[in-house]
Amino acid sequence: MKIKENLTILWEYLKTVFSFDPESPLLFTQFQFWAFFAIVFAVFALFRNRRLLRNTYLFFISVLFYYKTSGLFFGLLLFVTLSDFLIAQLIYACRARWGKKLFLILSVTIDLSILCYFKYAYFFADLVNTLCGTSFQVTNILAESFNRAMGEPVFSIDRIILPVGISFYTFQIISYTADVYKGLIKPVRNFFDFGFYVTFFPQLVAGPIVKASDFIPQLYRKYCLSRLQFGMAVFWILNGLLKKIILSDYIAVNFIDRVFENPMLFSGFENLMALFAYSLQVYADFSGYTDIAIGLSLLMGFHLPRNFNSPYKAPNCSNFWKRWHISLSRWLQTYLYIPLGGNRNSTFGTYFWILTITLAALVLSGNPYIAVGVLLLAAAVVYTGLRYPDRRRKIWANLNSMITMLLGGLWHGASCNFMVWGGLNGVGMIVYKFWRDFRPFHQLLWALFFLALVWAFSVFIPAPVWNLFLVFMLFIAGSALIKFLYTASKARWRVGWIGHAWAVWVTFVFISFTRLFFRSGSNLDPAVANETAWRIASEMVNQIGSAWNANVGDIILAYDKVFGLFLLGMVIHWLPDNWKRRYRIWFARTPLPLMALLVVAAVFVLYQFVTAEMQPFIYFQF
Repeated sequence: MKIKENLTILWEYLKTVFSFDPESPLLFTQFQFWAFFAIVFAVFALFRNRRLLRNTYLFFISVLFYYKTSGLFFGLLLFVTLSDFLIAQLIYACRARWGKKLFLILSVTIDLSILCYFKYAYFFADLVNTLCGTSFQVTNILAESFNRAMGEPVFSIDRIILPVGISFYTFQIISYTADVYKGLIKPVRNFFDFGFYVTFFPQLVAGPIVKASDFIPQLYRKYCLSRLQFGMAVFWILNGLLKKIILSDYIAVNFIDRVFENPMLFSGFENLMALFAYSLQVYADFSGYTDIAIGLSLLMGFHLPRNFNSPYKAPNCSNFWKRWHISLSRWLQTYLYIPLGGNRNSTFGTYFWILTITLAALVLSGNPYIAVGVLLLAAAVVYTGLRYPDRRRKIWANLNSMITMLLGGLWHGASCNFMVWGGLNGVGMIVYKFWRDFRPFHQLLWALFFLALVWAFSVFIPAPVWNLFLVFMLFIAGSALIKFLYTASKARWRVGWIGHAWAVWVTFVFISFTRLFFRSGSNLDPAVANETAWRIASEMVNQIGSAWNANVGDIILAYDKVFGLFLLGMVIHWLPDNWKRRYRIWFARTPLPLMALLVVAAVFVLYQFVTAEMQPFIYFQF
C-alpha cells in the first residue's frame, strides 16, 4: 500500500515536471530551471563525446524546454524545423539556379507566413478594413481547426497568442536556408543535428540569432571545457542573473512600471528618470539573458556570439546599432540591407518597401496625411537620387538604411509606436552621417541656426514638446561647440575626452527618448497598442516638458535604492573594457573553493532582490 502511495506521489510530481503551466513558464531566474539544468547536464556528461547521441539528446531536451516555456506551440517549432531541413536538402541537390531560387522562395514563404499570421494578423486585418471599408475581426483559425480536430477546446479562438521566441528562431532558420542557397554552407544531413541547431534551448527564445556557418561546425567537435572556460561560464551566468534580477526586475517593479502605468500621477522628474531607468532595464534584461545563455552554452562546450558590446558607450546612433543586439543588426544588414542595394543602388525591393511602409503608416496611424507625407518624402528622396548622380550612392545608402530601421521596428511589433521608434533611430543614423561630413565650424553654425529656428517656431509648438526640443538642440549645439574647440585648441587631449563623453551622453539621451515609444506599447495587446501607446507617450512628454513642481531632492530620497542601483549600473556599464576583462579573467582563474564561496554570496544577494512574481524576459514577447 505504501509503495502504491509513493508511486502515485511520484507520478503526480512527474506530471507537474513535464506539464506546461501558462502561469509559470520555465525561466532562467527560477529555481526549477536550475534543477532542470542540473539534471540535464548530469546526463549530458555521460555521453558528451558521443556526437550523435549528444546532439539528439540535447535536441529533445530543447524541445521539452520550449514546451515548458510555450506549451503546445512546440509543434509549430518542429514543423518549421522539419520543413526547412527538407527544403535545404532540395536546394542543395537542385542543379538549376531557378530551381534553387524557387525552393528558397518556398522556404521563406512558409517561415514568414507563419510569423506574419501570429505576429501581424491584426495589422493585416486593419489594412484590409482601412482600404476596403470592411469590418473583419481577427479569429484564431489555427486554434479553431486544432480544437475541432481534438474534439475539445484546447486553445482560445478569441485572440492570437504569439509563440515565445518565434521571431528569433524564424530569422535563424531563414539565414540557414539562405546560406545553403548561396553555397556558403552545406545542408545538415542528420535531422537531429539540424533540430539541435534550431532549438538549442539556451538561446532559443530570445537569441542571439546564431548563423549556421558559425554554429553547425561546433556540432561535430569533441566536447572540451578547460578550467578557464568553466570559470568564464560561471561568471557569465552570475553576471546575467545579477543584471536581470537586480538591475532589471527590481528597478522595474519598484519604479519604472508604476510610472509608465500612469505617467500623470508622477512628476516630470520621475517620468524622466523612469525613461532613463528603462534604458538600463531593457539592456540589463536582454543582455542578462544573453550572458546566461552564453554561460550555459559554454558549460556544454558550445560558443554563442557576443550580442552586446557596452551599447551606451556609443558616441553616435550608428555606432549604437553596432553594439546593441549585434546578431539582429548583422542579420538585417546581411539579409535585408544588402539585398535592397546597400550603399550601391536601389532595387525593386527599395520601391516595394517604400509603398509597403506608406500603407503601414496609413493603417497604424489612421491618418491619410501621414501616409501622404511619407510617400511624398520618399518620392523626393528617390527623385533627388535619380536627378543628381554624384549624390546617388549616398542617397540610396541612407534610403535603404531607413527602410531597414523601419522594418526592424515593425519586427518588434505591428503597431505605430514600434514604427516611430524604428524611424527615429533611422533618422538619428542618417542625420549623423550628414553631420559628420561638415567641418566643426559649419556644425556650430548649423546647430545655432536650428536652435534659433526652434525658438522662432515655439509659438506653434505645445510648450512641453518645445521645451524638450529646445533642450535637445542645446545638447547638439554644445556638441558642435566642443568639437569646434577641440579642432581649434593646441592642447587637444584636454578637450578630446570631454567631446567624446558629451557625444556618448547625447546619444544615450536620444536613444532613451526613442525608447519612450518602444516601452509605451511593448507589453500591450496588438489590438489596442496604438491608442494606449500614444496616450502614454504623450502624457510622459507633457509631464517631462512641463514645469517641475515637485521637490527633486525629496523624490531622490524616496527612491534612493532605485536611483542608487541605476547609478551603479551605469557606472559599471561605462567602465573601461580592459577593466572588465581583468575582473572576468580574475574570477575565472579563482580557485574553486573561493569561486564556490563567491557563488554562494552572489546567490544570497540575488535572493534579497527577488520580487514576489518572476518577471519574464522583455524580449520573450518578440
